[in-house]
Amino acid sequence: MQSVGGGGWGDGFLNFTLRKGSSGRNYGHNGATTKSFREGGDWDRLISEAKTKTADYTVYVTIQFGHNDQKSTSGVSLEQYSNNLAAFAREVSSIGAIPILVTSLTRRKYTNTTTPIIIQDLDVQRNLTIAAARKTHSRYIDLNIASTKYCNAVGPEAAWKYNLDPTDYTHLNGWGSVVFGRMVSDLMVRRFKDIAAVTERNGTLSREIWEGVAA
Repeated sequence: MQSVGGGGWGDGFLNFTLRKGSSGRNYGHNGATTKSFREGGDWDRLISEAKTKTADYTVYVTIQFGHNDQKSTSGVSLEQYSNNLAAFAREVSSIGAIPILVTSLTRRKYTNTTTPIIIQDLDVQRNLTIAAARKTHSRYIDLNIASTKYCNAVGPEAAWKYNLDPTDYTHLNGWGSVVFGRMVSDLMVRRFKDIAAVTERNGTLSREIWEGVAA
């Protein structure tokens, strides 16, 4: 997931896409890398709680990183990034839960051209996430491609309405979390029938997203 209190799609996903009887926890926070999330104790807390649920429930753990690992100051090489994701997936599987790797949500930065298009600066992280999923035989969804296509379709003025702050093209405000949380849900429902069984649909929002209409 991503950040509580603004920034990611996690809260929008948990609060608006789950059917009654299902619930989740958002352990994400802004600024985390695959390295800091483990070293800061977040990963251990997540695994500890997941362990308490697997005997009675089907537990899914979504795993998305990349924005901060990418930075030159992160202390995370590309090889380490891939290995860290694979380790997360294996550890989730080892406790009887189901990992779902998620490629990085696109940044909403556009080219300065007649028809602006998204600057695809997370391609490497996307490919490494998919590779880690395949290496560990884990599920994955391609949020990066889906969110890029949507932002290209609606254009910068509409996409920037999801910004947490006017010049923050990475983090999401409340409505942005709802929109991209729904996108995450739809991507999972399309690929995994068991997810569909615990999902509350929103046909209007889903239609707008996949038809490239600004929501």
